[in-house]
Amino acid sequence: MPNKTAKPAAKATVAKPAAAKAPVAKAPAAKPVAPKAPVAAAPAKAPVAAAKPAVKPAAAPKVEEKKVVTQRQGFKANEFVVYPAHGVGQILAIEEQEIAGAKLELFVINFIKDKMTLRVPTAKVANVGMRKLSEPTLVKKALETLKGRARVKRTMWSRRAQEYEAKINSGDIVAIAEVVRDLYRSESQPEQSYSERQLYEAALDRLSREIAVVQHSTETEAVKEIEAQLAKSPRRANAKAEAADGEGEADAEGDADDTDGDDTTVADEAA
Repeated sequence: MPNKTAKPAAKATVAKPAAAKAPVAKAPAAKPVAPKAPVAAAPAKAPVAAAKPAVKPAAAPKVEEKKVVTQRQGFKANEFVVYPAHGVGQILAIEEQEIAGAKLELFVINFIKDKMTLRVPTAKVANVGMRKLSEPTLVKKALETLKGRARVKRTMWSRRAQEYEAKINSGDIVAIAEVVRDLYRSESQPEQSYSERQLYEAALDRLSREIAVVQHSTETEAVKEIEAQLAKSPRRANAKAEAADGEGEADAEGDADDTDGDDTTVADEAA
């Protein structure tokens, strides 16, 4: 009997080691090595995306620095200049613009009377003929030119008109004064044609604007000064004297007619 009971006990002891192996098989559950996944580069991408916006603000200060320009080609901001095709204007600013992928520096010129703003590349100032205001000595020379005799060529009006326009758009203050002198008509002279009047007014406007800015006066005062110089022309002075003499003779004749008792003079005046 003791032997029978001993065998089952031995089996029991043999079965225990098998149970001990089971936990050894479970050892693979140590897969917690998976935490390597959190070490993925996904979090690292966020800082890269944030770094891109930091590049854009860096370009803004460069543009602001280039806009602060006060002088180019000898011209300054807020300075009055003469642009041949439009006359006297004021430089409001010197700015930079990008046109067709190229950056250009431009003079922003305002023409107050014409209510117009013009942008001129700083590199093309010499080509367009933009210049500074005339010196007082040159203005004096232009005023002296007005007192000279008018020089009218005996050519067709169309050709003379082209020459006058070329002088007006040349930007030369003395040449413009010559146009004013040649096209001026006093009250005792024949009236101008429409085209002559237009050219005269254009030349007078250009000349009076520049004189007003140089002398720090108004355009109205400049026009009065120009007309005063024109009245001193020898031909016009003689014409006025002749007109005055003619009026005196006419008055004398009228008086003689009245003494004769003839009423034709009164009738003519009424007519």
